[in-house]
Amino acid sequence: MSAGPGELSRIYHTSDGGQHWSLQFRNSNPKGFFDSIAFWDPTHGVVVGDPVPDETGKLRFEVLLADDGQIWHSIPASQLPPAIEGEGAFAASNSCIAILPTRASNGPPPRDPFKPDRAAQPDTVRVVGAPDPNIWFATGGPAARVFHSGDRGKTWQVAETPILHGPASAGIFSIAFRDPLHGMIAGGDYQHPNQDGPNLASTSDGGKTWELSPLKPLAYFSAVAYDRNDKGTERVFIVGSDFVFDFRPPRDSKRVSPKDNTALQFNAVSAIPHGGALIVGPKGAVVGLP
Repeated sequence: MSAGPGELSRIYHTSDGGQHWSLQFRNSNPKGFFDSIAFWDPTHGVVVGDPVPDETGKLRFEVLLADDGQIWHSIPASQLPPAIEGEGAFAASNSCIAILPTRASNGPPPRDPFKPDRAAQPDTVRVVGAPDPNIWFATGGPAARVFHSGDRGKTWQVAETPILHGPASAGIFSIAFRDPLHGMIAGGDYQHPNQDGPNLASTSDGGKTWELSPLKPLAYFSAVAYDRNDKGTERVFIVGSDFVFDFRPPRDSKRVSPKDNTALQFNAVSAIPHGGALIVGPKGAVVGLP
């Protein structure tokens, strides 16, 4: 997915590991702007874009779905609650949207990026089960809200959150769920990265209500992700502008920072199926946490 005004917001597809790409979708709305893309499995995906006026002039977020991995269709604007003037979603970390990926089975163990000797292992996994019906996405600007659909976009509810908001540079930058009930949101004001929140909150009721984290001091957080291993233990990665919190409740979080002689910055995090995470940032920054 590419982000940009109008037709610069596009969806591309590769079936050979990135050697060749085909254009699947181009946003024809000149006021459109895609923010995030996620897939339950190789064929079922979802894209969220900033609000655009509907036929009545009301602002509604754009939500697109694919059921075959090729054709994308927009959820009717009338099914989405109105957006607030100036409300939007943040695209930098590709995590303003959250879903619960479909589990795969009957294949080899997941690749371990920290062990290159396993890189030649084929990716022959079989997806089992229907995609989870939940979609969550988070907003910023004049509001810091969480939109939730429990039926793949047919109906929606909106919840207010206590995350810092107001200026266009503030709000919820990232949302993640480890199961249908338990999730986290992270954000703040990226123009004031050292401002002490409220920038982090969690839910235990599927996003209906949100409780601020007791973690202190806080800072601007660009991304949050749950470790998706099968060991049954909870682990959360929370990304700041130049550090990462490796949090394993009930223990205190471990702060991971670059060495003093480096100037690494971070934007996004992706959990690795077998455990751990990859964190990336500008100027080619890549950090692995096993």
